[in-house]
Parts: sequence; C-alpha cells; structure tokens
Amino acid sequence: MIFNPASGSANASPVQLMNIISMLQEWKFIPEVYLTEPDSDYAKMVQETLVQGVNLFVVCGGDGTISAVAREIAGLPATLGIIPTGTQNNIALSLNIPQDIPSAISILRLGERVKIDMGMVVYGDMKMPFLEVCSVGLMSSLFSAGDDIQHGHFERVGDFLATLVSSTHSKIKLSMDDRREIVRMGHVVLVTNMPHVGRNYRVGNKAAFKDGLLDVLLFSNLNKINLLGCALKGSDISEVEDPRIEHYHVHKVDIETMPPMQIMADSVPLGTGAVHIEMNRRALAVMLPRFQKENKQARNQKKND
Repeated sequence: MIFNPASGSANASPVQLMNIISMLQEWKFIPEVYLTEPDSDYAKMVQETLVQGVNLFVVCGGDGTISAVAREIAGLPATLGIIPTGTQNNIALSLNIPQDIPSAISILRLGERVKIDMGMVVYGDMKMPFLEVCSVGLMSSLFSAGDDIQHGHFERVGDFLATLVSSTHSKIKLSMDDRREIVRMGHVVLVTNMPHVGRNYRVGNKAAFKDGLLDVLLFSNLNKINLLGCALKGSDISEVEDPRIEHYHVHKVDIETMPPMQIMADSVPLGTGAVHIEMNRRALAVMLPRFQKENKQARNQKKND
C-alpha cells in the first residue's frame, strides 16, 4: 500500500492511515505500507515488491501519486488499486471509483481487474506513459504555482500572476494520425486519456480510458481571460459548442509550437518544443467496480421477470 501523507489534510493523515490499514485487514488484506516522500523512487519500490511475489499496488493518495505508480507498473504483471485521498481525485472519478474510502476498499475484493489505456509521450529521447493528461502551453506553465496555491501556499499567488501576465500565445501545429494537419494561434493544447481532468472538468466520454483514442482539445483564439473564465467555471468542456475550442479523437498526434511552449504530462514537467503523443492500448491493469456487469445482469433479470 502506497500512502501519501501529504494528500488531503496532513493533520489527519496518521489517523487516516491506521483506519485504512484496519479496513484492509477486515477484507483479509495484510498491507505492507510504503510512505511516499518528495524524492520517492517508485521504480525501485515496484521492482523490489514484485520480486517478493506481491503484485497488487494499492495507492492512497491523489492523482499525482496514482499516476506516478501507474507509470512504473504499466506493462508489468501488476495491478493497481486506488483509494482516493487527494484534492481533485480526477482519476478515481473517471474510473467510477467512489470517494468514500470504505467503498473504494471494497472494490479491491469485489471489483474486477480491467486493462485500461494509457497515453505515451515522446519528448526528444525520452518516452513516458501518462494516465490522465499531457498539456502544452499556459496550463503547464501555471501548474506549479497553481497547485501550491490550491494546497494553501498563498505566497505563490505572485508567481502565478507573473506567469499569467508574461505568457504569450504561440503558433500551434497539430499533425494527427499522419493525415490531418492544422495550424492555429493559441495558448493551450490538452491531450487527455481520462474523461475528467483539472478541477473535475469533463473533457471526454465516460469510456475515454478504454476507447483506444486520445482526446485532443485545442483552445485557439481564446485570450488568457477567456481561458481562466473557462477553467474557473468548471463546465463540461466536452459538450461546449464554441468554435474556439476544437475537439479531436486520435490515435497519435505531433505538436509543434513557435515560440516553444511548456510541456507537462501528469504534473511532470518535460521541457519546451515539439512532442509526439500516442495511444498505448490496454497498458495498465486496474481494479474497477463491476457496475456495468451488474447493471447488465439487472436489466436482463428485469426483462426475464
């Protein structure tokens, strides 16, 4: 069990940890606890754990911790379990995992093991899988200060505003699936694998994590005030009919920006410049609720009755 003591309320984390261990034991789990730190070596932890014959990795934390562990177990004979204790919990929301901790724990026994998609970002010589979103542009530049502010570090407000004021739009070139190319002026491109990102914004369909496609959202000809208004509103972006928000479904996309813009994948800053992003099908095994199967059985039973 990977536990992030910095997720949620730090003052409550010791009590929360003991409660979660107790609840896991009630379900006949014997958790070996790994407490995260800012410099945690997840790759080493995963390899040492697999050697011991343990292949279920239960993450108690927010989207950043879940994504970090997911990157390391992708493609390995391992399964991810999720107990959401973060701030936004987009990944849990996207995967229909309840925010209620006892209900989330029950899925580890009563749920089903499902292989879901991940994105793969290629930046220079580096390849990195991502679970939630790869952003290019203003959102990547603002993330660090914005995340600190969200966690109570209000001294970063000045940094956030300075970055917002100084940023400029770029010429954005998208080459999608080797056949379609568009060029726009804008501040932001989002490439997502999950239906929810950011402050629980809906950006794709409910099955986005297993439909074999990436959602590309290009915010073109929107000024910074419009972008912030859209972000603060927290609307269902997937349903917004605005010609300045272009939405594409692709297997792969190449993004070039001039001047070069910041690139970030699942809160990991990568640099600036050109980036290639592609779909990585069925890359990660996750314990998910049996909702769809149960609903189908219920409908069939009702039909037979």
